[in-house]
Amino acid sequence: MTASHVIPFGTQLIGRTEKALNAILDRQLAGTGITEPQWVTLTLTVVSGGLPTAALVERIRDALKVDQATAREHVAALTAAGLLVTTPAGAVEASERGTAQWNEVRAATGLVTQRLWGDLPEDDLAAAGRVLNTVLTRADEVLSTAR
Repeated sequence: MTASHVIPFGTQLIGRTEKALNAILDRQLAGTGITEPQWVTLTLTVVSGGLPTAALVERIRDALKVDQATAREHVAALTAAGLLVTTPAGAVEASERGTAQWNEVRAATGLVTQRLWGDLPEDDLAAAGRVLNTVLTRADEVLSTAR
């Protein structure tokens, strides 16, 4: 990227980066039948190791900034697709098929993200992480006061 094409830090840069990363994820999800919000739902389920439905719905709601009904719809869709199961104890967890699908997509996205930022200096990554976490925290505060 030439200096004349560098986008200064701000909403345009964040937005274009988010759109580019989502397009990459969409390519990895192509043919799986999993949407981006369902991917987030599957990821939250897999990394948690399984949660009671209410706790999982709350995590989905927070991550996707959706209402409870929409979060439950994502769980229901993945359950209907055989990617999530509810245990006798009432926890929702990834099925074997769901875990396998998650591992496959995660491996593919891991290769891409390694190309995107794997060679960047740790200090730069740490600074970017601090800035984006600050922006995210402030955005969450704005959203919580707008409810």
